[in-house]
Amino acid sequence: MKQFGITPKILEFDHCHEVGEHFQIGKGDLVFISDRTYLQYFKDSISDQALRLNYRSYVSGEPTDVMVEAIAADIKDYQYSRVFAIGGGTILDVAKLFALKQTVPVVALFNKELDIIKDKQLILIPTTCGTGSEVTNISILELTAIQSKFGLAVDQLYADYAVLIPELLNELPMSVFASSSIDAFIHAIESYTSPKASAFSQLYSKKAMEMILSGYQTIATAGADARKPLLADFMIAATFAGIAFGNAGCAAVHAMSYPLGAVYHVPHGEANYALLTGVYKSYQALDPDGPIKELNRFLAKILGCQTDAVYQAIEQLFSHILAKQALRDYGVSKADLETFTEAVMTKQSRLMANNYVPLNRQQVLEIYTKLY
Repeated sequence: MKQFGITPKILEFDHCHEVGEHFQIGKGDLVFISDRTYLQYFKDSISDQALRLNYRSYVSGEPTDVMVEAIAADIKDYQYSRVFAIGGGTILDVAKLFALKQTVPVVALFNKELDIIKDKQLILIPTTCGTGSEVTNISILELTAIQSKFGLAVDQLYADYAVLIPELLNELPMSVFASSSIDAFIHAIESYTSPKASAFSQLYSKKAMEMILSGYQTIATAGADARKPLLADFMIAATFAGIAFGNAGCAAVHAMSYPLGAVYHVPHGEANYALLTGVYKSYQALDPDGPIKELNRFLAKILGCQTDAVYQAIEQLFSHILAKQALRDYGVSKADLETFTEAVMTKQSRLMANNYVPLNRQQVLEIYTKLY
């Protein structure tokens, strides 16, 4: 059986102040937002009676179980019925956990040893164009005890509202735009080749890939500033990709990037990009006549290349957006490759189940080695 659904209600606003007018954010609301975003966009839209949490005071990089435990301790005496998260994927993933009746101990929650009950309304507002977290039921943290990222995927983590405001992308630095939008592309391509993909999810996957690649072609021709008129399109493309992977799942690219992100703190989208073409070239070699054949035709038409040159063309186009680095350039050692492989095969079965073709331990190690 395959299934498809879009659970959050998606709202679009032209300006941030409209969100405050619509939701009347105030007493009984927990709001995750950086000081910078608050002062620039929401100072007059969020009442002082709301509990406003500057999540950047808890973490500078990817979210961890330690961060969530610290936040839970700090807000334990505040009674709230709605959770707002305004930020990138880091904070959207964290905020989802605070819509639950019980959030800590975090490791017990992620191991599903706690009853998972959602008892607050959840409103997610992305400030990047990558994670798609606003429309998925997944929260991903680095669990420090195992030094790897780990995902909790349960329907109780769906938002009630996903709110899109392109205005929030106006000040997005090129580096963050690059990492986040590449992440969205990878959500789209991995969900397209997932065994859980359906005609419905693939529709969203293909449209997201088309929009992102078309935008990148404009940037490659006209320069980095050419992204600015396209930011609304990139935000929508990221949400399309989120809908696709929320239904069909991500796979080996994400699974294999998690140790790189957790150990060497490589930004999530950049870590994914380091693995992307290596994984897909392996897929191509293992089963060239399956659904990847149609994918390659689709991508070749957009990229203007032959089907057997798709992944080289992707690397060439993406080089205008973000420079690809070898794993060694991040500090990875040859010994790490074995450790990473072990982590993928033992801790990322949820993602590896979505691979286009099954990958065994030796094949995963070979991909890492070729990218080293």
